[in-house]
Amino acid sequence: MFIGHYGVGLAAKKPAKPVSLGTLFLAAQWLDLIWPIFILLGIEHVVIDPGNTKITPLEFTDYPYSHSLLFVLIWSILLGGIYFTIKKNKKNALIVGLLVLSHWVLDLIVHIPDLPIMPSGPYVGFGLWNLPIIAVIIEAAIFAAGVILYVSLTSPKDKIGNYGFWSLMIFLAVVHIVNLTSPPPPDVKAIGWAGLGMWLLVLWAYWADSHRIAK
Repeated sequence: MFIGHYGVGLAAKKPAKPVSLGTLFLAAQWLDLIWPIFILLGIEHVVIDPGNTKITPLEFTDYPYSHSLLFVLIWSILLGGIYFTIKKNKKNALIVGLLVLSHWVLDLIVHIPDLPIMPSGPYVGFGLWNLPIIAVIIEAAIFAAGVILYVSLTSPKDKIGNYGFWSLMIFLAVVHIVNLTSPPPPDVKAIGWAGLGMWLLVLWAYWADSHRIAK
């Protein structure tokens, strides 16, 4: 899942209005933000296997530190704790932590049984990636609902708040479509380096959100 995670981050603005969209995106995508780092360092592993599922050609062979439920809970507590240490807001810290956990829950829906509970298994996944039409519709619906909710809760302070935000939304949609329709990546390192680009989306969200105000 890709834009579905961003949809959850957008929707989280409702219970956490003071929290920047950048922080919400950081939490909602944390697992996929650290995964390419672990891939490039050789700590975790992925295999390019066209046909592994009907949507993604990637076989996630080993990602215990970024995607096992045990470590996801640790990351949730860590990021929520860091937010609380900085902002001293228990409610919003809890939301940040739950956003980290939400990533694993959404992945559970679409992944085949390759998501580990503990670092060495057992492995779970409902496999919706093998029902591509349903998977695409669900993910698009989550993203659209998040965009609608965020726009209903905030308004632009200036042109950056308007164009900066909508250009980010369009970019996310385009990247998602490209991911669905492009041929498999040439090698694993290309996946890792491309994945690092998602950090720029977090910065983009901080920038756009700083030019919007809560209604």
